[in-house]
Order: sequence, then structure tokens, then C-alpha cells
Amino acid sequence: MATSPHAREAHITSITLAFATVAISATAVFLSRFFYRRRCKGLEARVRELEASLEASLEKGAAERQGRVRAQQALRKAMTQQSGDGSKEVYPMIPIGTVQSCFSTRNGTPRQPLVVPLARACLVLHPARVSAEALEGFSDYSHCWILYVFHLNTDLEKMWKDPARSKIKAKVRVPRLKGGKMGVLATRSPHRPCPIGLSVAKIEAVDGQAILLSGVDLVDGTPVLDIKPYLPYSDSVKGATVPSWVQEDTTLAVGSITFSSDFVSSLSTCWAHVEEQSQYKSLEQFQDLIKEVLTWDIRSVSQRTRPHTVVTNKVSDIVDEETEEANFKEELSPETANALNQVVYHLILEGIDVSYQIDENSNVVVEKANVHPDFANRSRYSYLAQRDKVR
Repeated sequence: MATSPHAREAHITSITLAFATVAISATAVFLSRFFYRRRCKGLEARVRELEASLEASLEKGAAERQGRVRAQQALRKAMTQQSGDGSKEVYPMIPIGTVQSCFSTRNGTPRQPLVVPLARACLVLHPARVSAEALEGFSDYSHCWILYVFHLNTDLEKMWKDPARSKIKAKVRVPRLKGGKMGVLATRSPHRPCPIGLSVAKIEAVDGQAILLSGVDLVDGTPVLDIKPYLPYSDSVKGATVPSWVQEDTTLAVGSITFSSDFVSSLSTCWAHVEEQSQYKSLEQFQDLIKEVLTWDIRSVSQRTRPHTVVTNKVSDIVDEETEEANFKEELSPETANALNQVVYHLILEGIDVSYQIDENSNVVVEKANVHPDFANRSRYSYLAQRDKVR
């Protein structure tokens, strides 16, 4: 039976479509394999690159570890070398921060912490050494310990450069003993064989890498070595005893404090210059600080027993131990007492120079306030955002 033209044409078309389908499928398989192999080669190159990078990182890490080991060995060797005073170990320490205190000079800085509750300071941590994350959780504590250096000691440079000749006194005169001597390690004297101080302070606020503190006994610029949270269960020793001469008394308490009219007006003028950089939110609060500081006789033994004017433009405005020794007298003569009544003393707080007199009965008259010349050179942490949080 003969096939119609239409049937033959349909048959040829179906065969053509079949061949085309096979060709397309073969082409697709070929292209898939081509791109797969190309991708595999790319992945292999990436793997080799990552392996080389990992190997380089491992080699670098090993070199760094070896370098640290060598550095530690060299440091230990240097630390165990014999020093000039016969000791065998030296431990280099770098401060982690600096104190910005309301006490511009040593004169007037409390002898003990928490004696002046309104005494404020800001501990600013060095960003290169301590990150803000290191203070996470610190604000949950009410108080902290502060380890620092007595950086304004008059004998500090001699002690570090030539320890064998520093001649730290074994005994010092104690204010509570009215000039009587006691072993230096039985006192809180800053003139110590190793000039490291320890204070406790109230934590008022934490702002980034700045800690606002109160109740401090730290002078402005104090370098801080470390801070630790205060733990009542371990740091407060129940039943601890102290010698009778250390027990709290009124030996150094003043009789009265009077603010003259000249002082009130001059303080108002000064406050307009320092308010924006002050840690205190009002003039009245700052005046309360002055009263708290002057509640205790802040003069040295030498200043209480011989008349002399305190020089406010020198860093060393507290008489050192040698001067104390040379000028100490057991009792005031009438002439000395009369001369003491004429002496003008100076207390520098927050860049304000407060001048006052104190008579032989320890009655204080605060006379005048002036902005200290060094105030313009101060670079301070901005307290405006935080000081309102401080009570």
C-alpha cells in the first residue's frame, strides 16, 4: 500500500526532531561537563590559595609566639639582673589611666579616702591599654580599690635613678601624734620605699572609658596602675584592730569655718570661668566641698609650728620630710603663734585658688577666691553629661 506524501513528510519531520533533540542533549551534556571542569579547576585554585594562606598564617603565628617567648626570656633576664641597691628583681609597670581630680595640688588633698565625701575625681583610662569593654559590669559595684603611684613625691626621681642613695627614712612624723615619729611602714605616709598608694573610692558613674569617683584622696594627674572592685565580704575584716593613735579622734579637726563676704563675691566671679569644666553642678555644692576639706587642718606639722606662706605656683607645695624634720618644734612660742595668725594659706580646688587664715585656736576664715593661672592649660574630660547623675 502506497504511503501518502503527508505521511512521509511527517515521518521525516519526526526523525529530524529526534536528531535535533539528541544533538541538543549532547551539546547540553558537553557544555555541562565543560563548565563543571572549569568550575572544578577554579575551586582547586581557590583551595590551593586558601591552603597557602593558612600555611603562611601558621608560620606567622609560630614566628610571633617565638618572638614573644624570646621577649619574655629577655624581660626575665633583665628583671633578675642585679640593681644598684642590691635587689635582684625589677617589675616595669605602665599606668592604665590618669586621675583628673578636684585637688589641683597636694596641699589640701585628704590624708585618707572617704574623709571628704564631696571630693570628686574622674579616672580616665588610656584607650591603647584598656578598652571600654574591660569596664563591663564595673558600675554594678558601689566602691573600688585604686592602686596608684605617688608621682609628686620630692624624692621620686632620686629613688628611681639611684635607689642606693635615696635614703628613705625608716621613721616619719605623724600628724595625729603632733609630730611624733612612727615606722614608715606602720603609717600611710606617701614617702615609702616603694611609692605605691592604695585608696578606696565610691563609684558614681561609668561613661565609656571614664569612671567618676567620689570620696577620693588623689591629687590631679595621679597615674593609676590598677583598679579592683571592693568586696565587703572579703575586704572588710570583722574584729580588725588598730593602735590607739590611729583611732578616729578630733586631733586635726578645726574649731570653726567662716566665709567672708569678699570670698562669697569673688567665688561667684571665679565660678563663671570654671563652671563648664567643673565636676560640681552648682556654686553652692562647690562651696560645700571647700568646707568639707577645711573641716580638717590640712597643714603639715611644719606649717602648724612655724609661720610661712604657702607658695601656690609650685608643684611641691607641701613640705617634704626633710623640711618637716628641720622645722619641727614641740610647742608654739607666743611670737610664733602671733605670726601664724598673719599667715595666708592657699587651697587650690578645681583650678580655683582659695586663700584662708587659721588662728592658734584652729578657727578658719576663708578670705578670697581667684582663678589659678594654670586653669587655662587644663584639658579635662567633659563632665556635663554625667555630673547630674552624681548626688
